[in-house]
This record gives sequence, structure tokens and C-alpha cells, in this order.
Amino acid sequence: MPWTSEHLKWLIDTGIIITTACGKQAKVYRFDYDLADQYTMSKWAKHFRNHYCLDQEIEVFKGPGQTNYDYLVEMKFPSKSKAPGPSIRSGDFAEILVSDYLEYLKGFVVPRTRYDRKAVPNESTKGSDVLAFKVEPQNSDNDEMLVYEVKAKLTGKPKDMLQEAIDHSAKDELRLAESLHGIKQRLYDRNEHAMIPMISRFQDSVNKPYKQSYGAAAVCADSVFDIETLSCADSSKHPNNASLELLAFHGKELMELAHSLYEVAASEI
Repeated sequence: MPWTSEHLKWLIDTGIIITTACGKQAKVYRFDYDLADQYTMSKWAKHFRNHYCLDQEIEVFKGPGQTNYDYLVEMKFPSKSKAPGPSIRSGDFAEILVSDYLEYLKGFVVPRTRYDRKAVPNESTKGSDVLAFKVEPQNSDNDEMLVYEVKAKLTGKPKDMLQEAIDHSAKDELRLAESLHGIKQRLYDRNEHAMIPMISRFQDSVNKPYKQSYGAAAVCADSVFDIETLSCADSSKHPNNASLELLAFHGKELMELAHSLYEVAASEI
């Protein structure tokens, strides 16, 4: 399979805890990457590319005479320069990073179906940003679904992206059924049928109750990241505030990193 967690060696727990205006706490992680580490960048780029199109499908989907690079850049990846492509790149990068954190560091199962069936590359997929699952074979009451809203600002000046993530997370409960249905459809379309029963399980909260939690994450470049600004966030009006967890990620020149990752992903296939 194309998936890898090698790049998460760059994700550092800073030990910093942001206390928000409503008293909730947000852990802070720093993404301390190294562009010169070509081995890790290459593995990460493959992992990243396959969210948009599995390597074995490119030959089938690309047009006659079209190179793999041109197909990925023109038909699959959000644009590097044409609006709103850069902002879509920023959002996708952040969502995939949070997905990797939840799957490889927190032990959740995160279906990777959000990006590969978009008809228009420069649009975001509707629905919840990240859905993550844990299944307890011995006691289904302990099964857990975690619904994360992710907001990114990879360049610019300080802004409270955590508040923005919290505000958008408040809508997740309303669109959850559609998000689960969308995941199941895309899994079926890709012949990944083994995961479908797990999704079906989380569509039945009445007969088989489970734990349902929510999360809000801010992913910011160092120029945007400011503890004082983020600490102004207030989740007291969130409908699931009691089960809401908060995260913040930051790193240097993250937009430059995202563009580099897309370029490597397109070039090495």
C-alpha cells in the first residue's frame, strides 16, 4: 500500500498547552521538516499523491499522450497559482496531516477517500474534514468516532484559526450522515469493500451506541501562529463542547513545504 508514517518523525510535541478563553486546553505540535531529506520527502510525496489518485490508476485515467506529471498537475492536484487552488492546497495539506496524526499516533482508522473522486481539482470536498474510527471487538459500546474540523493558514499574519475550526466544527453533527454515506460510496467505488462494514456500524447509533467525539485543529505557518491570538478561542457555544478536543500545529514556511510536496508528488511517478 502507498501509505506511510515516515514523515511524522518531524512532528514534535512541544509540551506547550494553550488555555483558551473558555478554559479548554489545546496541545501544540511543531512540524520540523527537512526538505533536504529526499528519502523521507519521496515516501511522503507518494503517500500524499495516492490520496488524489492511486498510482496504479493513473495510466487508466490520464488522457492519450498525457504525461503522469501533467495529468496530476492539471487534473488532480489543486492549482499552485490559480485561485482558489492555493487555499485548497493549504486545506488539503492540513487535513491529510491531521489524518496522519490521528491514524499513526493516536491509533484511529482514517478512511482516505476525500480527494480522489473530485470532479474539479480547485474545489473542496463537502462534508466533515476528517472522520476517524476505533472499534473495540470485545465491547461495541466502546467503539469511537472522532469528527475533526481542520483550518489552515500556511502564510500571512496571525489569525485565530482555532476559533474558525471550532465554529465550523459546530456544524459537523448536522452533516455527519452525509459524510458517512459519502465515505461508504467512495469505498465501494474503489472496491475497498472490507472497510464498508465499519462505516455501516457507525451509521447505527440507535441500536448500537458508540462514543462520539469532536475535534478542532489549527494548522499554521510560524508567521501566523501566535499563542496569545489562539488563546482567545472560545468553544463554550459548541453543541458538543464537553467532548471537543483542540489541537494546534505550526511550522516554518508551510506553504512553501506544501508546494514542494505537490511538486515531488507529481514528478516522481
